[in-house]
This record gives sequence, C-alpha cells and structure tokens, in this order.
Amino acid sequence: MKIGNQELENWLATQLEPRIDFRLLEAAVDGNPVVCIQIQPASYIPVRFRGKEYIRIGSYKKKLDDHPEKERALWSLFNQSVFETGIAAAGVDGSKVLELLDYPGYFRLTAQPLPDNRAAILPKLEADLLVIKRGADRYDITNLGAILFAVRLDSFDRLSRKALRIIIYKGTNRVETIKEQSDGQGYAIGFQGAVSWINGQLPQNEQIERALRTEVRMYPEIAIRELTANALIHQDFNISGSGPMVEIFSDRMEISNPGIPLIDTLRFIDEPPRSRNEKLASLMRRMRICEERGSGIDKVIFSIESFQLPAPDFRAAGGSTVAVLFAPRDFSRMDRTERIRACYQHVCLLHVSGQRMTNATLRKRLGIKDANYPLASRIIGDAIESGLIKQHIEGSSSKRDASYLPFWA
Repeated sequence: MKIGNQELENWLATQLEPRIDFRLLEAAVDGNPVVCIQIQPASYIPVRFRGKEYIRIGSYKKKLDDHPEKERALWSLFNQSVFETGIAAAGVDGSKVLELLDYPGYFRLTAQPLPDNRAAILPKLEADLLVIKRGADRYDITNLGAILFAVRLDSFDRLSRKALRIIIYKGTNRVETIKEQSDGQGYAIGFQGAVSWINGQLPQNEQIERALRTEVRMYPEIAIRELTANALIHQDFNISGSGPMVEIFSDRMEISNPGIPLIDTLRFIDEPPRSRNEKLASLMRRMRICEERGSGIDKVIFSIESFQLPAPDFRAAGGSTVAVLFAPRDFSRMDRTERIRACYQHVCLLHVSGQRMTNATLRKRLGIKDANYPLASRIIGDAIESGLIKQHIEGSSSKRDASYLPFWA
C-alpha cells in the first residue's frame, strides 16, 4: 500500500515524533495472509502523529489532550520506565546467554575474578541487572546487558542500529568517505578499541621536549575518550534508526548522539550531567570508562586549552547533541564567535577550579602577546555584551587587572 508516492511503512515513520521503531511482519495462518505491526512502546513521552497525541477510549480514537486524567496516568507510567530494564532478548537459556554476552569482559572490566563454572557466572550478571532470571535456566537479557556486553549488537533486533559508527571523510564535508568502522560490539567491550582506532587515524605532530622527540596527536585523547563516552551514555535510545557517531574531517571532529541534551549546553562545564540512562552511566563509571559525574567536560576543556586548540562547540542540532573539536588554528583565523566561546569556557573552567579569569589568563589561553592586552579586553567586552560573563564585583576598576565570572556564578 502507498500513500501518495511513498510506501506505507516509510510514510508512517515520517509522520511520527519521536520516530519509534515499528515493523510490518507478514505471515500466513491457515492459508490466509496476516500482517502484524510490531510497535515499540512509548517510554518517556507520548508518540505524536502529525503533531497530535492520541489514545484509545473504548473502541474510539481520541485526542490525548481531551482526556487529562488519561494523560496523567501515562506520564506516571513513563516515570517508572527506563531503557536499561527493558528486554533485549526474552526466554534465553543459560548457555545462549553466555554466547550472546561477553561475560569474561564483564568480569575483567568490573575487576571481579572470573568464576570457573556457569552456575556462578549467571548470578553475577543478574546482580548487575544484565539478565533477569525467568525460570529453570531461562533468562531475559536486559537492554543494559546487551548494549554494554553484546558480542554482536546485531544479535538484538532493536539495538543493531545503536552501534558506535566512526567515519573519516576527505576534506571538510561529507561528500567523500575514506573509511568507516562499526565493529558492532557492546559499548563496554568495544570502547577502548574504538578510542584507540580513532587516535590511530588522527594526524600527529612532532614536539621536542628536553631533547626528546615525541609525537602528539591532533586532539587530546582524554577529550576524545570523554566525549565519546558521553555520546554513548546520554543518547536517547528511543529514537530509532540512528546511534552515536564520531565523524572526522580535515579541520574538525564531530561526536554526536541522538537526543537533545537535558541541560543547557552553556552549562555543560559546571552542572552535573543529567542522564536518561542512569544505570548505564553508573556502570560505565564503575568500569572507569568515563569520569566521575560532572568532571568529564572540565577535563575536556582543560586538555583543549593545554593543546592550545580552539574552544569546542557544544550544540543541539536536528534532535541530536553534537560536540565539535577543532583542529589547530591561529588566533588570527578565529572569528568573533569562536573567541567569545573560548573566553566563556575559560572563565567557567577557572571558576569551577576556584579561580577567576583576568586579562592575563585570557591572553595566555589564546596566545595573545602581553603588549596586545587591549585585544583581550575587546574579547572580554564582547563576552560581557553577549551576556556570557560578568565582572567580579570586588575586582579592580582597571580593565587590565579586573577579574571575571561566568554569568551564572
């Protein structure tokens, strides 16, 4: 069946927000053709069709906003439902569980000794909510267990598109792809390999320190590691057809995940992150895959400043969260927006470290010569005009010696 020139399935997908995963399954029953529509349940907001939410009242389809008591009951259910406790595979026998999940990796990453028999392994997986026992040697594998420890994510229907993709492009646009990698492992199992592969693709520069020649990658590894971990942890798993992605261009790297951020991107540095997937985040922190709550972005900014790179850009775009790291660029080639962003991130980093920004610290951050302090003052003035920073009340009246705070301090 078609609607206009589009097949029904594709047309339906374009009318839904968020774009949930649904499938048309065809079979024959007693010689008669049967079509079932398998629909992913809503988990945190009602699904809208052409901008409207509907509900069934008896045998009638009604607009949800005409029935506030039903809407309140639905929101109550959404508050109880989380991605991690959903079921990725149901009724799997114990042996199959150990085939589908990389259980030695689980014990290695959680610093536990590997038991020598299956009877001792499965209760450990159950204790961390990776599996749920359903009967004699029957288990449900949870989304948490599959997304972190799957030998292959494509073994789990709804998670196959959530594998981390790494794409390298020729030049500054997406016209020509040089390489693409997606090994399809669970996040915990494949994370270190993915970060190492990314680093291996990046250009490197030689530096000479104390007569020793060392090779330094274009971007600091801690920034790549933390931003990639954030993309995995904070994504919206309810958005179908897309997953976390690392894209490498000649002049920048973009790390993105489906789902808009739950906090303002301007507050990434100082506010503890809010995650849609708290159990996932907690377990990944326990395995030391990401930093403790609230410290990761601080370390990203600190490492970027140490490498004297342009300030990263954090933004929400097209229903996704995007972090952009920029290749080395001279101060003279930065535009006004980039200079203000560097100033704002610098003042935030100093503030959370118990310090305050001055003209001198900004000059050091941007590589401005001391004699050009009026240039730093101009950037500070632009940042104040943009409403991103403010002068410290107790600071000096001299612009050269004044100190500054972020607007939220």
